[in-house]
Amino acid sequence: MSDITDRATTTPLPARVDPPKAADERTMLTTWLDWHRATVRRKCAGLAPHLAGAAPLPNSPLMTVGGIVSHLRWVEAYWFETIMINQPDDAPYSEDDPDAEFRIGAERPLDELLDEYDAQCARSREITARLELGTTARSAQTQATLRWVLLHMVEETARHNGHLDVLRELADGATGV
Repeated sequence: MSDITDRATTTPLPARVDPPKAADERTMLTTWLDWHRATVRRKCAGLAPHLAGAAPLPNSPLMTVGGIVSHLRWVEAYWFETIMINQPDDAPYSEDDPDAEFRIGAERPLDELLDEYDAQCARSREITARLELGTTARSAQTQATLRWVLLHMVEETARHNGHLDVLRELADGATGV
């Protein structure tokens, strides 16, 4: 586990458990995903509330810390609930506004968004625990397996952690969290 302090404040950062160097496939996929999920919270720790909705990249007005956290919350819901167990898609986006979760995330308090993200990740873990890696999605939208969804969520969360890293540095100079 890493236990360091956010450089922007004296707040201890949320702990991360390093994935094992050797383990079975399920353990590797789930622990890497959890490591990246914990990194989302670490990238946001200590960020001044007014900076969570800032869009510092002129050509990417939807690229905000809050928008990314909101997006990740809804991506978790989509893949684990809507696709894997065929629950309704309750996300705020639509055909008319495909980026609504980014826009809404820029306007909402970051603490609330992070709590919702954590709750969604917990639901995703529960779904994962009930299914075999080779389980095919119940939704007719795709033939993806749980294995594919877990791997996709590792790359999706890791990619957005890179975005959070850049946005955090632009917002208040914090790096390496």
